[in-house]
Amino acid sequence: MNNDFSKPQRESALGIIIMGAHTMLKIGKATFFLFLIAFLKMSGTSFVYLILGIFAIIAFSFILAYIWYLKFNFFLDKEKQEFVVNKGIFNRDQVIIQLDKIQQVNINQNILQKIIGVYGLKIDTAGAHGEEVSIKAIDETSAYNLKEHLITRQTDTQQEAERDSDRINETPFLRISSWTLLKVGLTSNYGQSLALIVAFFYTVIYEGRQLLDAFKINKDEIQHTVTGMLTIVTVCFLIACLLIVLLVVNLVRTFYKYFELEISENSNTLLLSSGLIAKKNTLITPNKVQTTTYSQNYFQKKMDMFNMRLKQAHFGQSKKGHEMQGNTLEIPGCNAGERDEILKMILGKLPPKGKTFIPDWRFLNLPIFFKLIVPVSFFLIIALNMPEVKPYIGIAIAYLVLGVVMIYISYRRHRISVSQDFIIKTGGIWDISNEIVLTGKIQAITTFQYPWHKGVDVGHLTLHTAAGQIHFKYGNYTEIKQLVNYWLYQVESRDENWM
Repeated sequence: MNNDFSKPQRESALGIIIMGAHTMLKIGKATFFLFLIAFLKMSGTSFVYLILGIFAIIAFSFILAYIWYLKFNFFLDKEKQEFVVNKGIFNRDQVIIQLDKIQQVNINQNILQKIIGVYGLKIDTAGAHGEEVSIKAIDETSAYNLKEHLITRQTDTQQEAERDSDRINETPFLRISSWTLLKVGLTSNYGQSLALIVAFFYTVIYEGRQLLDAFKINKDEIQHTVTGMLTIVTVCFLIACLLIVLLVVNLVRTFYKYFELEISENSNTLLLSSGLIAKKNTLITPNKVQTTTYSQNYFQKKMDMFNMRLKQAHFGQSKKGHEMQGNTLEIPGCNAGERDEILKMILGKLPPKGKTFIPDWRFLNLPIFFKLIVPVSFFLIIALNMPEVKPYIGIAIAYLVLGVVMIYISYRRHRISVSQDFIIKTGGIWDISNEIVLTGKIQAITTFQYPWHKGVDVGHLTLHTAAGQIHFKYGNYTEIKQLVNYWLYQVESRDENWM
């Protein structure tokens, strides 16, 4: 591939295979159960038509991939400092990205790309959803050269070769070992893994019902059989199996995403590399990071481990997708020294401990009333009028007690620390997080006060950044207004860019 990116050029021709396989996979996911039902119910003479249909889908996928390959091209406009991509089969689109708006560049390699010997390159800005541009097939040298052009905005060939040499010889300052990943998988991200398991079983149950309807099987008989098998022993066994599956899924997800995670400094940028099967290389500019968060739970504190999150700017709601490719980058399992090293690279220095502001005790009132007292009261009313519900009153009482304890812990952890250049918001119940933002990253400030809190001087504060909002609730309203005046003065008096 030509490395003179000022001239329009196509992807590698091997990208036809990548695009064809990608299209087949999308069609296969949408029609899998239809083909399965057709395969099980059709006669022998119709089997030939099923095979012909599969071959027709394969041929259609590769024809579309070839047309996409012919229509797709990209180039770098050096004068305007823009990256231009022309794409589209029927509707032609031209995507123009200003180089100074690029937040990160990801160089990925999945299994198929690894077999073929090409890389995928994705460019991310503060757009609404997902990456702005995705190049499916590009050779390694061109991928890294293009990445350097896009991030550093330098185009001199000699400087490009020197940067490429620095990249090869560079030693990462942080490596996450397999032992550390094992501890991370056992102590964090249970919620995400549980959601993944629930989504999997929901899909299986939904598709299973479709199969039962297709074969006209009596669902009541199956439900009666399953209900008859449920005893206290089997329920306990299923719960134990679910916990084991949860841990296994958590470990697999952790190793899949963060295997051989390395972080190195490259030309005033951070290079993150990780992945077990699909290798990902992400290059970000520290000054485009809007908020930096590190968190730790009880078990991680005993192991001296922190999970870090670097949030970049996004437009509208937060992007969904993989952490390493969205507006949030995650660095799990670093120790205190490694955490401080990353903070110094992102923020320029370690944030000092400033004056701490705590919430008023009225922080407890509304959550306890609406989340605990109201639902438990409704449940007790129902239980007193329905004998079959009475045995579960103990569960409601346990829910009330546990809820009060959790809300109180949340109140005790809710803090905001303010120094000359930094704001640190602390919060959480199990995972205690510290969210750090530079005052120069503040884009707007909102304060408000409930009418019934005016007499006790209690109010709320919201800091708006390009990566989201930071809330401080039920603080002293006089102190909040003084802080707002101080931050507004800093923002107006300093000539700093938030990107």
